[in-house]
Amino acid sequence: MSINHSEKGQAGAFRQEDLAPTPIDSTLPSTLPSTGTTTPSIHSGKGVDEKQIERVTERAILPDQLGTELSRQIRHKYASSYRKIFGVIFTVNLAVFVALMAVYKGMPNSRDVGSAASANLMVSILFRQEEFVNLWYEIFTCVPHSWPVSIRKRLAKVFHYGGCHSGAGTAAVVWYILYTILATKDWIDEKVTDQLVNMVTSWILVSMFAIILTSAHPHLRRRFHDYFEAFHRFAGWTALTTFWIHNIFSARVTARQWQTSLGYVLIHSPNFWFICISTSCTIASWSRLRHRTVYPEKLSNHATRLHFKYRGMAPFYGLKISDKPMTEWHAFATIPDIDPESGKINGFSVVVSNAGDWTKKQIMKPNERKLWVRGAPLHGLLYTSKLFKRIVVVATGSGIGPCLSLLFADITPRRVFWSTREPLATYGDRVVAEVRRADPNAVIWNTHERGYPDIVREVYQLVHESDAEAVFIISNPKVTEKVVYGMTTRGVPAYGAIFDS
Repeated sequence: MSINHSEKGQAGAFRQEDLAPTPIDSTLPSTLPSTGTTTPSIHSGKGVDEKQIERVTERAILPDQLGTELSRQIRHKYASSYRKIFGVIFTVNLAVFVALMAVYKGMPNSRDVGSAASANLMVSILFRQEEFVNLWYEIFTCVPHSWPVSIRKRLAKVFHYGGCHSGAGTAAVVWYILYTILATKDWIDEKVTDQLVNMVTSWILVSMFAIILTSAHPHLRRRFHDYFEAFHRFAGWTALTTFWIHNIFSARVTARQWQTSLGYVLIHSPNFWFICISTSCTIASWSRLRHRTVYPEKLSNHATRLHFKYRGMAPFYGLKISDKPMTEWHAFATIPDIDPESGKINGFSVVVSNAGDWTKKQIMKPNERKLWVRGAPLHGLLYTSKLFKRIVVVATGSGIGPCLSLLFADITPRRVFWSTREPLATYGDRVVAEVRRADPNAVIWNTHERGYPDIVREVYQLVHESDAEAVFIISNPKVTEKVVYGMTTRGVPAYGAIFDS
């Protein structure tokens, strides 16, 4: 799907209604969306005592994009932080490989190769462990606003941590292919049982890794997401089990060569400790699998809000939800629920819109029921908004759901732009009121009445009005890419979800 990144020659500078005079004693409704900078002008008409204020909207001029088309494509599209992280990790591994080849004169030791594979696998799994990821978020967002924007805007890209997961995972597969070749050579040279088991388990691991790596390709992942989840999970579990078997028999081979005990080899083997950490991360997530009661609040035939009461939830967290825990999981940003009497958080909710079979099924079930939740709550993209003094929050459709958590937190001054079809009819008075409460001048663009907005131009207008330091968008991949590209190529830091991480 191609995206046109040129926004030149689009909507005009003024609209007729922006020039209408307003009496000074009449109060503008607080819900009127701001569309520009107002310039007051006082007039005294002949025989008229009333003074009037002429409300003139100064539309910001959308600046030209910086650089050439080629440089913009390379810098802002292909050379993303995610890919840079992936590249750095792969380059480091390549340097280690070259060093091993040089030290061992073209025939590296299989134990060193195995340790490199295990270390990369551990790093890959760690960057899918909730507490570890939350720790990185806390470290990267703890800097004060007095730091230059040039530093803070880079720290805000911590949500690209998926590059560590995929980079280390891919490197682990390459290392393990090399290890398997060496293990096969060792068995050919010495055909004993330990060497045979070591070789067979190595080939099984390579097969599982190949399945995981192939199914994780962005194109296949988007097209066959349910299959991707199944392959990733069951092949991963098979690999982890096989890894333990392989580690034991590999240690037996080493124990025989060193003429020592199996326990001594394991204790002194980096592989053993790497696999212990990897296994602990997996157990930590699945040991928190729980069947929780959910209380649906049907908003319309397009959306529902699922309320959970088993615990409170602070802003800026997400949670995985499922009704089939072995085959599919769906991640949602949580919104704190407030007790109207005490004003305290007494639960949380998630907004679900019709985006497929699973979400449609949840919308069509209005009765109280139970759903599975797993792991610890996880920070996401919007948590990095704390790094900025002022921001613009952009959402389309049900993307407003994750934004409600940010709006509830009320930490960073913000303007809101929400484009959706029939917001009141689709999401109800309560959601719209929460948006208005966070930004009384929020721009809620009803696409049924006004058509689709020139979203880059409208968002830039809010940036201009509020002097925002950054833009955060929650939308579908096409609109997310358009807004992030349109802002960053004009020098405005912008952040949106990564859909292939």
